[in-house]
Amino acid sequence: MSLLDYFRSNKKTSTAVMAKERLQIIVAHQRGERGAPDYFPQMKQEIIEVIRKYVQISEDQVSVQLDQNDDNLSVLELNVTLPDR
Repeated sequence: MSLLDYFRSNKKTSTAVMAKERLQIIVAHQRGERGAPDYFPQMKQEIIEVIRKYVQISEDQVSVQLDQNDDNLSVLELNVTLPDR
């Protein structure tokens, strides 16, 4: 029975680690949108729709971030992972 317990414990550990990593990604994503304007989610969705007119992508292949400096300057950063041809 100890051999079976060994395999079961590894699955729980890897599942817990995976859940922790996913939670960290979600928290980081929400922190990034905390200071964003109200129109930001809709603008992000529209940008994704425009890209989909030309290339088949999923939402997780697109990263949109809004950075604001102390000089009242906003920078919109867009990263798209394009599929191989």
